[in-house]
Amino acid sequence: MADLTTRLGALTLPNPVMTASGCAANGRELHRFFDLTDLGAFVTKTVMADPRSGRPTPRMAETSSGMLNSIGLQGPGIAAFLDKDLTWLHSIGARVVVSIAGNTAAEFAEVARALASHPSFACVVAVEINISCPNVANRGLVFACDPMSSSTVVGLVHQELPPGTPTFAKLTPDVTDIVAIADAALQAGATGLTMINTLLGIVIDTDRLRPQLAGITGGLSGPAIRPVAVRAIWQVAGAMREGRIDTAPIIGVGGIRTGLDALELIAAGASAVQVGTATFNDPSAPRRVRDELDAALDARALTLADAVGIAHRRKVQL
Repeated sequence: MADLTTRLGALTLPNPVMTASGCAANGRELHRFFDLTDLGAFVTKTVMADPRSGRPTPRMAETSSGMLNSIGLQGPGIAAFLDKDLTWLHSIGARVVVSIAGNTAAEFAEVARALASHPSFACVVAVEINISCPNVANRGLVFACDPMSSSTVVGLVHQELPPGTPTFAKLTPDVTDIVAIADAALQAGATGLTMINTLLGIVIDTDRLRPQLAGITGGLSGPAIRPVAVRAIWQVAGAMREGRIDTAPIIGVGGIRTGLDALELIAAGASAVQVGTATFNDPSAPRRVRDELDAALDARALTLADAVGIAHRRKVQL
């Protein structure tokens, strides 16, 4: 067996495989299929300050190599999440990454403050700051599309969390220069980065000749976006290697179905990975991907640490 231990800054996990936010609710459903403690960490559905009913239906649509979702960050709000979901995750011994968001920068801070003050915060190994959502105070501009907005949110969240709490800013690929956004998040204090969130898309119903989703647009996930995730990770990891931005751990996410898919993102520069859409048709996918990644590394006589960013060292010299 390969050594799957991964280090994300000061955080050490027994293996690099996590769930992706929003694809496994808050753990109870997935726990029926395998023990969540088998994963490096469990990532919660993004939680906001107040309960949200989400966007109108229909809000999911299949594509030829993935799916479009327009859920709208539906959730119970931070108070109910803490008392019900985080308390349960703590009780089973899970290592938890809590994904947080807000309509405004101040709301991110409010959620972080409530999270940090709860007794079950003890099971939280990191906080994922989902800045890939609209800023209602700035005409709906996505926080992660603007370096200043990204920096503001990350800075405010850090003020509310205990010193040393690992934080990962989740970035959108729907930008011209993802390296600039990554730099802003890291300069504001993020421990590392999660890349990538879904891509914005539309599906047209060709029978009714109208958008299939009630919310018109949705987030594209699944195998179709994996090359985009690899590209984003490659660019940011490359900028780190060249000294253009600070070196920091990257969590790769986007279209992972197999251990080889995970290895591709790791070779591009990710130190950990998240499995999302694949769990909808195979609830055991996160654990299976872990085992397949283990086998793939073993077959190549590599440890996980050896494999992180290895493609940069092996790229074709022109």
